[in-house]
Amino acid sequence: MSSTENSCGHAARGKVTLVEPSPFDSPTPAEPEVETEHTAEFVAELRRVADRLPERVNIDAQSVEQGLAKLVLTLIELIRRLLEKQAVRRMEGGGLSPEQVEELGLALMKLEEKMAELKEHFGLRDEELNIDLGPIGKLI
Repeated sequence: MSSTENSCGHAARGKVTLVEPSPFDSPTPAEPEVETEHTAEFVAELRRVADRLPERVNIDAQSVEQGLAKLVLTLIELIRRLLEKQAVRRMEGGGLSPEQVEELGLALMKLEEKMAELKEHFGLRDEELNIDLGPIGKLI
Protein backbone atom coordinates (compact mmCIF):
# COMPACT_ATOMS: atom_id res chain seq x y z
CA MET A 1 0.00 0.00 0.00
CA SER A 2 1.16 3.47 -0.72
CA SER A 3 1.67 5.88 2.11
CA THR A 4 1.08 9.65 1.99
CA GLU A 5 1.49 12.28 4.65
CA ASN A 6 -1.66 14.08 5.76
CA SER A 7 -1.95 17.65 7.06
CA CYS A 8 -1.06 16.72 10.64
CA GLY A 9 2.14 14.96 9.62
CA HIS A 10 0.92 11.37 10.05
CA ALA A 11 1.20 8.81 7.34
CA ALA A 12 -2.10 7.85 5.75
CA ARG A 13 -2.34 4.48 4.08
CA GLY A 14 -4.63 3.53 1.27
CA LYS A 15 -7.38 5.55 -0.31
CA VAL A 16 -8.53 8.69 1.51
CA THR A 17 -12.10 9.88 0.88
CA LEU A 18 -13.85 12.95 2.14
CA VAL A 19 -17.26 12.65 3.74
CA GLU A 20 -19.99 14.16 1.61
CA PRO A 21 -22.17 16.69 3.42
CA SER A 22 -25.55 15.35 4.41
CA PRO A 23 -28.64 16.92 2.81
CA PHE A 24 -29.88 17.36 6.41
CA ASP A 25 -27.00 19.78 7.06
CA SER A 26 -28.37 22.16 4.44
CA PRO A 27 -29.65 25.46 5.90
CA THR A 28 -32.21 25.71 3.10
CA PRO A 29 -35.46 24.00 4.11
CA ALA A 30 -36.80 21.46 1.64
CA GLU A 31 -40.32 21.79 0.26
CA PRO A 32 -42.47 19.12 1.95
CA GLU A 33 -44.30 16.59 -0.19
CA VAL A 34 -47.97 16.77 0.72
CA GLU A 35 -50.99 15.33 -1.02
CA THR A 36 -53.71 17.91 -0.51
CA GLU A 37 -55.80 20.31 -2.50
CA HIS A 38 -54.57 23.14 -0.29
CA THR A 39 -50.83 22.66 -0.56
CA ALA A 40 -49.96 26.35 -0.44
CA GLU A 41 -52.03 26.88 2.71
CA PHE A 42 -50.51 23.82 4.36
CA VAL A 43 -46.96 24.91 3.56
CA ALA A 44 -47.71 28.45 4.80
CA GLU A 45 -49.06 27.05 8.07
CA LEU A 46 -46.00 24.81 8.50
CA ARG A 47 -43.69 27.77 7.95
CA ARG A 48 -45.70 29.91 10.39
CA VAL A 49 -45.37 27.22 13.06
CA ALA A 50 -41.68 26.66 12.26
CA ASP A 51 -40.99 30.39 12.60
CA ARG A 52 -42.31 30.30 16.17
CA LEU A 53 -40.03 27.43 17.18
CA PRO A 54 -36.59 28.27 18.50
CA GLU A 55 -33.67 27.35 16.27
CA ARG A 56 -32.02 25.60 19.16
CA VAL A 57 -33.57 23.97 22.20
CA ASN A 58 -31.73 24.51 25.45
CA ILE A 59 -31.83 21.25 27.33
CA ASP A 60 -30.46 20.95 30.81
CA ALA A 61 -30.52 17.91 33.05
CA GLN A 62 -33.04 19.46 35.46
CA SER A 63 -35.63 20.29 32.78
CA VAL A 64 -35.24 16.88 31.13
CA GLU A 65 -35.71 15.13 34.47
CA GLN A 66 -38.70 17.33 35.30
CA GLY A 67 -40.33 16.74 31.90
CA LEU A 68 -39.79 13.00 32.05
CA ALA A 69 -41.15 12.83 35.60
CA LYS A 70 -44.20 14.82 34.51
CA LEU A 71 -44.85 12.48 31.57
CA VAL A 72 -44.38 9.28 33.59
CA LEU A 73 -46.46 10.50 36.53
CA THR A 74 -49.21 11.66 34.15
CA LEU A 75 -49.40 8.19 32.62
CA ILE A 76 -49.37 6.53 36.04
CA GLU A 77 -52.13 8.85 37.25
CA LEU A 78 -54.22 8.05 34.17
CA ILE A 79 -53.78 4.31 34.75
CA ARG A 80 -54.49 4.70 38.47
CA ARG A 81 -57.78 6.45 37.71
CA LEU A 82 -58.75 3.80 35.18
CA LEU A 83 -57.98 1.04 37.70
CA GLU A 84 -60.00 2.84 40.33
CA LYS A 85 -63.04 3.10 38.03
CA GLN A 86 -62.71 -0.55 37.08
CA ALA A 87 -62.49 -1.55 40.74
CA VAL A 88 -65.64 0.42 41.58
CA ARG A 89 -67.48 -1.27 38.70
CA ARG A 90 -66.37 -4.69 39.90
CA MET A 91 -67.39 -3.92 43.49
CA GLU A 92 -70.80 -2.63 42.40
CA GLY A 93 -71.26 -5.67 40.16
CA GLY A 94 -70.66 -7.98 43.11
CA GLY A 95 -67.78 -9.78 41.40
CA LEU A 96 -65.38 -9.37 44.34
CA SER A 97 -65.26 -10.97 47.76
CA PRO A 98 -64.98 -8.70 50.82
CA GLU A 99 -61.30 -9.69 51.14
CA GLN A 100 -60.63 -8.75 47.52
CA VAL A 101 -62.38 -5.42 48.00
CA GLU A 102 -60.18 -4.75 51.03
CA GLU A 103 -56.98 -5.71 49.17
CA LEU A 104 -57.93 -3.62 46.16
CA GLY A 105 -58.74 -0.61 48.34
CA LEU A 106 -55.40 -0.88 50.17
CA ALA A 107 -53.47 -1.23 46.90
CA LEU A 108 -55.16 1.85 45.42
CA MET A 109 -54.49 3.84 48.62
CA LYS A 110 -50.80 2.87 48.55
CA LEU A 111 -50.54 3.86 44.91
CA GLU A 112 -52.17 7.23 45.64
CA GLU A 113 -49.76 7.80 48.57
CA LYS A 114 -46.77 6.92 46.38
CA MET A 115 -48.00 9.28 43.67
CA ALA A 116 -48.26 12.10 46.23
CA GLU A 117 -44.72 11.34 47.38
CA LEU A 118 -43.35 11.38 43.82
CA LYS A 119 -45.22 14.58 42.92
CA GLU A 120 -43.73 16.25 45.98
CA HIS A 121 -40.25 14.96 45.15
CA PHE A 122 -40.41 16.40 41.62
CA GLY A 123 -42.28 19.55 42.64
CA LEU A 124 -45.37 18.76 40.56
CA ARG A 125 -49.00 19.61 41.28
CA ASP A 126 -52.09 17.67 40.20
CA GLU A 127 -52.96 20.34 37.63
CA GLU A 128 -49.58 19.90 35.94
CA LEU A 129 -50.27 16.21 35.31
CA ASN A 130 -53.37 17.00 33.26
CA ILE A 131 -51.75 17.41 29.84
CA ASP A 132 -53.64 19.47 27.26
CA LEU A 133 -54.15 17.40 24.10
CA GLY A 134 -55.30 20.33 21.99
CA PRO A 135 -58.61 19.76 20.20
CA ILE A 136 -59.23 16.52 22.14
CA GLY A 137 -59.11 18.36 25.46
CA LYS A 138 -57.38 17.56 28.72
CA LEU A 139 -55.97 14.06 29.28
CA ILE A 140 -57.42 13.54 32.74
